[in-house]
Amino acid sequence: MKFSFRPTEGAFYDLFTKAAQNLVRGTELLNELALPDADVQSVSERLTDVEHDSDQITHDLYKKINSTFVTPFDREDIYSLGSQLDDVMDHLEAVGNLLYLYGLTALPSLPREMHELVHVLDQQAKLTAEAMPRLRALKDLEEYTIEINRLENDGDRAYRMLLVRLFSGEYDALTVLKMKEVADELEAACDAFEHVANTIETIMVKES
Repeated sequence: MKFSFRPTEGAFYDLFTKAAQNLVRGTELLNELALPDADVQSVSERLTDVEHDSDQITHDLYKKINSTFVTPFDREDIYSLGSQLDDVMDHLEAVGNLLYLYGLTALPSLPREMHELVHVLDQQAKLTAEAMPRLRALKDLEEYTIEINRLENDGDRAYRMLLVRLFSGEYDALTVLKMKEVADELEAACDAFEHVANTIETIMVKES
């Protein structure tokens, strides 16, 4: 039988779970942009509120690390995981803000590939939120990491097809520049979810 001298206190796991649940809130808000007559300003403002909540969770996590003598797993991995969850939220907020500030929703419709990327992000967010409570026992996480990586590949394909469409001549040059910036944030969010999964995989290996 393997014995562990690591503490089992749940505060860290609770904070990770809250951060992941916030990401679901973020992707749900982005999904509203696909609805007819979406209130883009409202979506942008609510995304900013959610991002502020995520910042507070990250602050609480760092404060907890600095006040805990022995952490459940490596301190650097706790920092990395908290920072990476916050990075995802930063990218989601940027998508909503840029769409509003650039006035892109005044277009007849956003590219289908952009909505496909949001759908991938929504799936990644829900999987991450479901996985976080299992972090305490470090069990049943392999399938999560594999699926996140598969979804990231789906996101890469959607991103490339979005670029093809943007440079097809369908849009004027200024609109292309604006939408390319939004596309980059969407793709970065997909990558950031994969970074979260990779860190969890690293923790699993270290603690096994």
